[in-house]
Amino acid sequence: MTSTGTPTGAEHRRGPFREGDRVQLTDPKGRMHTITLAPGKEFHTHRGLFKHDELIGQPEGWVVTNTAGIEYLALRPLLADYVLSMPRGAAVVYPKDAGQIVAMADIFPGARVIEAGVGSGALSMSLLRAVGDTGLLHSYERRADFAEIARANVETFFGGPHPAWRVTVGDLVESIEQGHPDRGGDAEPVDRVVLDMLAPWECLEAVARALVPGGVLICYVATATQLSRVAEAMRESNLFTEPQAWESMVRGWHLEGLAVRPQHRMVGHTGFLITSRRLADGVTPPLRRRRPAGSTREGGEEVEAAWGEWTADELGERPVSEKKIRKVVRDVTATAGPDGEGRPTLPDSWG
Repeated sequence: MTSTGTPTGAEHRRGPFREGDRVQLTDPKGRMHTITLAPGKEFHTHRGLFKHDELIGQPEGWVVTNTAGIEYLALRPLLADYVLSMPRGAAVVYPKDAGQIVAMADIFPGARVIEAGVGSGALSMSLLRAVGDTGLLHSYERRADFAEIARANVETFFGGPHPAWRVTVGDLVESIEQGHPDRGGDAEPVDRVVLDMLAPWECLEAVARALVPGGVLICYVATATQLSRVAEAMRESNLFTEPQAWESMVRGWHLEGLAVRPQHRMVGHTGFLITSRRLADGVTPPLRRRRPAGSTREGGEEVEAAWGEWTADELGERPVSEKKIRKVVRDVTATAGPDGEGRPTLPDSWG
């Protein structure tokens, strides 16, 4: 909550355009450009220019004309627009999946949520909006450079640090175990856990220790083999309810007079979502009436061997080069440091 009592980031989402606002420009052909307004600067294309000062002070939805007579519609980018155009190191969780995670995990204002891993911060923004200033989002990321990119993206979108966000660079399981009251820690139980990682089944026992009874666990995985592995691990743990899994695909429609038809391109498979809820301590889940045969669950030696090692390369993920990561870190931290100057340092945890 800001000093004016306005929720974090809200004041940057309404009112006339101001210096420092990110503005999305749409030309007559539907092409989009995103700029950050600064007095005295100009927006150039190969077909003319206009000055940022022509937009500063104007209401959102304004149309500005450049020197070649081309009109641009100016709007603040929506969260979905920002996520798809922001600097990134790791791949982002698409808006269609982020929206379902918020809804299906029942992320509510004031909720205490654990997220692992952070990637470029796309999902973190949706979770922060859902928990609000009075909640808590504790995000874990093993790579310090990814966490730095995420922090810069989140602070750029909200216009500064979010009071509900805490980021820890390190291992989720180790942090949960160290913070548990049984080991002398002071960590409070959490309401929801969101896992976006290579092998979420490795964290199930630790997650169960952190979750309140009835709390929701939701995992985002890329492949059917990961989906199968985490589902069976949830069942075998006897700590969670029967898992449910799904994927979504989004197909836009072309709207032009009577020419109304599906678009040729669509957002197809991005990942699977699987949810389950924490059982109360000491409770044995009811036996499923139709449980697959052991041969279909285990699949013999070949399946066991395939389940033995899990790497990004084996799952078809393209590695991100260290050169690209360094460039993205330079780009995002040039304007999003804690004091606006230079590259910030990254502690093991901040919040």
